[in-house]
Amino acid sequence: MKYWDFPSVTLPKLFLVWEGFSSDSNKQDTSCSWLEAADDFLDNEALLQGGLVMSSPDLERDPEKMCDSSNCFPLQSMETAKAETLCIFGTGDFGRSLGLKLLQCGYSVVFGSRNPNSSNLLPKGAETMSYAAAARMSSIIIIGVHREHYGFLPGLAEVLKGKTLVDVSNNLKINQYPESNAEYLAGLLPGCKVVKAFNTVSAWALQSGTLDASRQVFVCGDDAKAKEAVMDIARSLGLMPLDQGSLLAANEIENYPLQLFPMWRLPCYICAAFTVLIFLYCLVFEVFYPLTTTKEDTSYLIVMTIPNRVFPIVSLILLALVYLPGIIAAIIQLYRGTKYSRFPNWLDQWMLCRKQLGLVALAYAFLHAIYTLIMSLRYYVRWWSNNYLITQIKTNNTYPFSNYNAWLSDSYVALGILGFFFYVLLGITSLPSVSNAVNWREFRFVQSKLGYLTLVLCTAHTLVYGGDRFIYGAFYRWFLPPAFVLSLIIPCAVLVMKFILIVPCLDQRITRIRQGWERKSRTVCPGH
Repeated sequence: MKYWDFPSVTLPKLFLVWEGFSSDSNKQDTSCSWLEAADDFLDNEALLQGGLVMSSPDLERDPEKMCDSSNCFPLQSMETAKAETLCIFGTGDFGRSLGLKLLQCGYSVVFGSRNPNSSNLLPKGAETMSYAAAARMSSIIIIGVHREHYGFLPGLAEVLKGKTLVDVSNNLKINQYPESNAEYLAGLLPGCKVVKAFNTVSAWALQSGTLDASRQVFVCGDDAKAKEAVMDIARSLGLMPLDQGSLLAANEIENYPLQLFPMWRLPCYICAAFTVLIFLYCLVFEVFYPLTTTKEDTSYLIVMTIPNRVFPIVSLILLALVYLPGIIAAIIQLYRGTKYSRFPNWLDQWMLCRKQLGLVALAYAFLHAIYTLIMSLRYYVRWWSNNYLITQIKTNNTYPFSNYNAWLSDSYVALGILGFFFYVLLGITSLPSVSNAVNWREFRFVQSKLGYLTLVLCTAHTLVYGGDRFIYGAFYRWFLPPAFVLSLIIPCAVLVMKFILIVPCLDQRITRIRQGWERKSRTVCPGH
């Protein structure tokens, strides 16, 4: 007899059946063979603990097929566990989408509705009943109605007593009510176990199956078993449940889907402010000054030239602002002599949004690169080049080659290319998929060491671009310096302060402070 692919726990029991069968003289009758006894035992055993078995007709025809796993089927596995019935109160978009997903994953779904006979568009295979009848069918009820419609629930208190209620609702505004919807539901039905879950998943994602962008599901509740049961349901749907603790976290979970780029607000405000200010400055410098002094209309510069000045200037300023808060934090720690003192709130907020500031700066650098590449296609540039050439021909003048200008031009272009390369490298390492693949030292090396190298290259690119225009008054209009000079103020200040802080005596002191050393350790006298 060959080895049969039974579970390891069932096989020894099967041998006991064989011993009992062989020792029982009554079993020698042809009407009750060993094969039938084994088949009966396996059917009963599968009902108790589950296993891989085959129907008796197949077994009788060919026992060799027991070794073929394709003929075996699980009697009690995850699919059997999913066969439990889940109840959904509400037949709206989210309730229908969640019900469809549950049906696809093997659950039985019953909908509770105030109008069971008029509910349309429900997924095939789901039942529709009244609230009370549907609640009796399951121990887990998903409340798919808005908070404003919870009024019918207290009337079902007896039916819902001891059951798990899953609140999936969201509000229209952040902190719309004094307490969260889940806490309000728990107050309405104190005899129920309330769990907050699934409110961060959209109906469209459930229905279309595109859950990659919203796979995480926050779960919170006061009852550990009820919470675990809901998390098991989430896992079976292909979601990633994250335990957020007790029901007190429900307010934060409900506010999460209502947030609109919370970490991007401050960077966008800073970027918008600098963009407007630099644009207005360039407008005065490039358009208003020629118009008032020589009556020359240069308004065409608003479309291409001025934006191509604004983008690199703002990009360089934002890049410097990424590293400025770290320098300020180091100065504060040096002054206080300890790291166990909280930074000012404005500095905390600034440090938290450094990644977003850097990404906005990278976007502006991309725009500057694109504008520069297509600059030669402009009519003004082609006209100026042709006019310059014709003027040389008419006057029979030849401008000699300037080695100084050649070095200057090639240097600032090369520095710009290198700076942009490291800029892109910083942006790539900011991606979660990349940052999760490197350790902390590697990430810090790229973001800190290469980040400062990027700042040095971009600052040098701007300095070389300016050349000697810093010292000639002809380039100043209304006593205003050229716009690129403004972009050098913050980056140069950051680099100077950084060079001071990396002096060994200061750098060692900062390192010791960040490792826990305090300049003035407080000692507590006994008895105080």
